[in-house]
Amino acid sequence: MKKVISWIDGYLEEVLLVAALAAMAVIMGVQVFCRYVLGASLSWSEELTRYIFIWAGFLSVSYCTKKCISIKIEQFVALFPRRGKAVFKVVNHTFELILFLYLIPFAWKYLMSAVENGQTSPAMGISMYFVQAAPLVGFILTAVRVLQRWIVEFQTVRGKGEA
Repeated sequence: MKKVISWIDGYLEEVLLVAALAAMAVIMGVQVFCRYVLGASLSWSEELTRYIFIWAGFLSVSYCTKKCISIKIEQFVALFPRRGKAVFKVVNHTFELILFLYLIPFAWKYLMSAVENGQTSPAMGISMYFVQAAPLVGFILTAVRVLQRWIVEFQTVRGKGEA
């Protein structure tokens, strides 16, 4: 069980994002083939690709947080010693965590409104709450990843994370 949790922690976003990219490429490739070779367009391909893209967008926020890939001012942070950098990052991660914890209830309300109204997608007929769950899942995953980074940096501030 520990190996499974460790694997999920290490590779969840990467696997989902690679699968999403591959699915979008295959679906649009089939669409192009059907449209230009067979002369018949698929009615559902663009809609499904759009929904996969939405999911990939929200999952990528969590991935970037996990890998510390974000817009930041590296030169300013580099001026600090190791512990100072960690303090700066703890403050930064605290604000990020507050933001995503703030956004989660709004994403939940957004999802619940989709569940209540029962809207389905026009071409595929799937429930729209499958698509509108993306912000909630993305914000929860991002909050978890920010919390993980916060703990690492906080340990460095306390002197336990130093090599």
